[in-house]
Amino acid sequence: MTLRFLLSLGLLAVILTACTPQASPPTPDMSAALTRAVETALAQLQPSTTPPPSETPIPPPTAIRIPPALPSTFVVSQLNPLDIPHTYIQDTCQYLYDKWNSNNAAPGTVVMVVMFHGIVKDPVAQDPEDITAQDFRKLMDDLKEQGFEAINMKQMADFVDHNSKIPARSVLLISDDRHQGAYFNDHFRPYRDQWGWHVVNGWISFEDGPRALSLEDNIALEAEGWVDHQSHGYIHNINMSNSSTDEFIKTEFEKSIADLQTNFKKTPIAIIWPGGNFGTRPIQFAREYGYRLGFTINPRGPIMYNWIPLADQPDPARPAFLPEGHINDPRMVLPRYWPYDVQQNLDAVRNIGSDAAAYAEQNKATELEYYDIMCASTLGQIP
Repeated sequence: MTLRFLLSLGLLAVILTACTPQASPPTPDMSAALTRAVETALAQLQPSTTPPPSETPIPPPTAIRIPPALPSTFVVSQLNPLDIPHTYIQDTCQYLYDKWNSNNAAPGTVVMVVMFHGIVKDPVAQDPEDITAQDFRKLMDDLKEQGFEAINMKQMADFVDHNSKIPARSVLLISDDRHQGAYFNDHFRPYRDQWGWHVVNGWISFEDGPRALSLEDNIALEAEGWVDHQSHGYIHNINMSNSSTDEFIKTEFEKSIADLQTNFKKTPIAIIWPGGNFGTRPIQFAREYGYRLGFTINPRGPIMYNWIPLADQPDPARPAFLPEGHINDPRMVLPRYWPYDVQQNLDAVRNIGSDAAAYAEQNKATELEYYDIMCASTLGQIP
């Protein structure tokens, strides 16, 4: 229909042109005019072969991934209500990387720190802080029977700082004060020979008679590699606290470090606080001198990676135990069990580790999703 209309218009134009009077009009070529009109009309009907200008493609919107809320700190009912788990790793991404790295300790790995003041053969002469040799042997057998393995101080520091791999149930044995070689040979060497267990010697560096009597034997034990000497202060009998002078605190650390470096060929990484006392200022000095760990005499509970039970307030029922939470450096106020606390807490420690492992598994997917969204671009994929 359109073609017929256009052809008619073209023919009409030709006729009108022919009918218009002109001076000396030429004879119109009706056939040529008609042909041009038809060609013009047909050209207008053909689709354009010129491509339309290209448009820049609009990419689909990128979905925004919202990180999930992380679970709360693992809590237990087996501890004293005032002994509350404290965390200390500030970098959440680094914490999750170390926690779920398959090369590191598995979640729920637990350390029971045990301190020995003395081991005596005669119960009649027993100090309340000591343990009899018979009870000591039972304690060691119970630990082994429950699946515990002894570690040294470097293993402990690496675990606490970076979650480095240690046995799932570990025990750190610390013998306070200076003891002669016979003490370690009689009581601890059998477990070194049978099980390869280590023991830490909290070494007092003050130059007196007892130190002179025990130094040579202890140098030999350190050289064997299973007695791990760490700092128990210099004067020791005068405890460090916030009221101590800077000079006194410096002397306690500097002379202890010099002694251990000279005689035991090592720089200590742990301070076993003399008398179990401590304070904000002594801990600040300890950090400045490179100490990584500090130990109290407070039996708050076991230790896990980024999980240390401490008290934030004094406990009238346990007035001898100084609250540690206000220090804000949990690694420098680690709890220790007294020997007579070990057997009655073994089941609780074991169950705390098992419950912590189950809680971690329950929240694994959430934590890994958070890591993938917030951390993987900087720290990479977790091995």
